[in-house]
Amino acid sequence: MADQLLTDDVTDTTALRRSPLAHLAQQMHERTVPGERGVALREVPYLTMVGLRVVPGTAAAESVTAAAGVPLPGGHGQVTGSPDGTAVLWQGPDEFLLVGPEGAGPAEIGSAGSDLREAAADDAGTAAGLARALGSEPGQAVDLSANRTTLELSGPSARAVLEKGCPIDLHPRAFGPGTAVATTLGPVQVLLWQTAEQVYRLLPRASFADYTARWLLDAMTEYAAPEVP
Repeated sequence: MADQLLTDDVTDTTALRRSPLAHLAQQMHERTVPGERGVALREVPYLTMVGLRVVPGTAAAESVTAAAGVPLPGGHGQVTGSPDGTAVLWQGPDEFLLVGPEGAGPAEIGSAGSDLREAAADDAGTAAGLARALGSEPGQAVDLSANRTTLELSGPSARAVLEKGCPIDLHPRAFGPGTAVATTLGPVQVLLWQTAEQVYRLLPRASFADYTARWLLDAMTEYAAPEVP
């Protein structure tokens, strides 16, 4: 099968990819809890991720935001853009993570006529286009798409599941949609991003994805039974 795929088109190996959590897809589906105490877990694989290092307010930052078509977030925990399209997550005073759809390239990220549209239509091309937009200005754009995978936890009990192992305050008064921070879940470092009222995305390193998913599945178990009065 693999030989046939490579023979048909040696430049297209996407059919041979296997996401970090493909082996748990069925289990995550089967462990979905419906109803008022509902919670569901799924992987959102192969998102485009580009690490950006630029100082806000500089010519470099202006070039990158013009190419990406999304402004840089202004402070800790902030996110610009949309989880359904392209978003930029604040990581530090001069560090950001651009997250876009799978295979996002010139047609999906960047305004018409931007330098990014001249790049190749793949993840590395996206990073290369942003790097080109920097020109001689100080800054960095690096393809990090294979560095992490994305887990999406959703439902009325999603916050309660996370609160079992996440040390930050997830109450809506402190953490709401459009917020993303670096934190831990159990012993694993993750990026935690709330994308909607009952929807959270967790971005662990690919090598910790299996542990993170199994931790969440275990934490979800109690919600499949009626609440104890």
